[in-house]
Amino acid sequence: MTLKSSLADHARPAPEKPLHHAGVNRAAIGRLVREFYARLRKNDRLGPIFAREIPGDWEPHLEKMTDFWCSVILKTGDYHGRPVPAHLKLGDVTEADFDIWLAMFSETAAELFGPEIAAVFVDRAQRIATSLKLAMFFRLGDRS
Repeated sequence: MTLKSSLADHARPAPEKPLHHAGVNRAAIGRLVREFYARLRKNDRLGPIFAREIPGDWEPHLEKMTDFWCSVILKTGDYHGRPVPAHLKLGDVTEADFDIWLAMFSETAAELFGPEIAAVFVDRAQRIATSLKLAMFFRLGDRS
């Protein structure tokens, strides 16, 4: 092992493990996704953004998001999309919108799961939000 590979190994975070819990399965994640998006669609700020992007049948998006969260939480590998390009095209989304999204997601997870399980969902949602914000709003050399 070289010094370079050793440093790279230390810089990488440990891979997340699947959450093994009797109450966390595709059906429970699907309930979370559907309840969250039902709330989001009623939100004065985020609702119109999503309505513009998903003008018709929401079921394909809800299934895609269930696949996404099953991949994130259960490590199923069901999701094969590309979230960064999908979000980059949303020109009117602000960093503050992610705070709204995260607060609503956290509230929904807390209502549907116990505190320890909700904390896993929220931790991963925070990481996702941070990653998307960096991709959408951070530019090297930006001094603002």
